[in-house]
Amino acid sequence: MIAILDYGSGNVRSAQRAFATSGMDVVITSDRSVALEAKGLVVPGVGAFASCMQGLNAVDGASIIRERISRERPVLGICVGMQILFSQGSEHAQNAPHVGVGIWDAEVSKLDAPILPHMGWNTVEVAETSELLAGIEDQFFYFVHSYAAKQAVGQKQSWSTYGERFLAVVEDDYVSATQFHPEKSGDAGLALIKNWTKKL
Repeated sequence: MIAILDYGSGNVRSAQRAFATSGMDVVITSDRSVALEAKGLVVPGVGAFASCMQGLNAVDGASIIRERISRERPVLGICVGMQILFSQGSEHAQNAPHVGVGIWDAEVSKLDAPILPHMGWNTVEVAETSELLAGIEDQFFYFVHSYAAKQAVGQKQSWSTYGERFLAVVEDDYVSATQFHPEKSGDAGLALIKNWTKKL
């Protein structure tokens, strides 16, 4: 079973439909035990870093994510669900950056691009050993964001460029993340989902 963490952020229904194409049962939940015991946990996210963290903390989501990783249970973050896995986010921050889950020690900051948000289809410079992007290295994926991580973290990094280079995918043992939306990326996105579910 795949659990999609319901913490008030993200189009969880479209994610549910997309992940169901893998053939696995998919549930939307904020229940701690269900989120911990599922074979895979998806952390979606749209909107601002701070509001997503507020919603995540309301359901003890940061603790759930950390415990799953410590128990070697896969987690996949999507869009802002990727960003909040980092230690800090500068979006709408007044003085100090907002605090993230802290899986990766790096900051999510504003893209240096002439037009924001980065909205639409873009390619990805795929890591040679990527498992998530295997077989779809030359495809386009759908992005909607103005902030991104720009520092290499984790074991495998795949990059995209919009104004500047940023992390599009991180694969790091039991935690992976995509800055783009697989559930909005057509056949390529569904192929990525199947690649992830194969490892569960």
